Amino acid sequence: MNEREVIRAFVSHIGRTFGYSNLVVDCWPEDENRQSPEIDAIAGPFAIEHTTIDTVADQRRADNWFLRVVEGLDRVIADCVECGFTITLEFDAIVKGIDWNRIRTDLKTWILDNASDLSHGSHRIILPTTTSVESPIVMHVWKGQSRRVGFARFEPQDTTLATRTKRLLDRKAKKLLKYRTPSSTTILLVENDDIALMNDLKMLDAIREAYPDGLPQGVDKIWFADTSIPDKPLFRDFTTGIEGNVCLTSPAQ
Repeated sequence: MNEREVIRAFVSHIGRTFGYSNLVVDCWPEDENRQSPEIDAIAGPFAIEHTTIDTVADQRRADNWFLRVVEGLDRVIADCVECGFTITLEFDAIVKGIDWNRIRTDLKTWILDNASDLSHGSHRIILPTTTSVESPIVMHVWKGQSRRVGFARFEPQDTTLATRTKRLLDRKAKKLLKYRTPSSTTILLVENDDIALMNDLKMLDAIREAYPDGLPQGVDKIWFADTSIPDKPLFRDFTTGIEGNVCLTSPAQ
């Protein structure tokens, strides 16, 4: 989903939630004002600013590098084995400066030469490479009875989520200040599409840590958008959980 698709889905959701029949986006202020920073959307009484936050620092960049190497190779694995087979790498195994095409070829060669004959169980294997790498690429390979075939990465150690969240939301909140009136509601919509490393409680904890005294200035509500399943986005109102430090445990809605 692109940004405006997410916003439209969110507007439809809050329309149903708060009883605003036929609520739609009335305008996109950033299209009308190119001279200064603007919010993303106005829908009825709601002024909405959208943003995305990576679970770990520079995650989208690292994801792109990882996919450059492994995308499509799950089909190569499936052609070689008739059982579950996963290759898990360290999060930072694929880095800038190495020849990604050569690493992809090395990985494909290893799968073709070894996957079918590898014994069931867990294996720690250093990928033989035909190009220089700063650190060996360690593969944690699992083979056994399962339907799962493909690649994964270990969760990295990263403690910057709250700091990055505050820095980003402070900037976004400034855009909403001029729209905060008695007759309007300003909303920060925070999106994350990471199905493996993120969940709503983890994001809520990060925002609580970033704003221990309540919502940032200019913001009436903060909502979380989980777009890890693009055709079924989930939206969660974090406002009460932030303002009152309430423990929220029910599934996202």
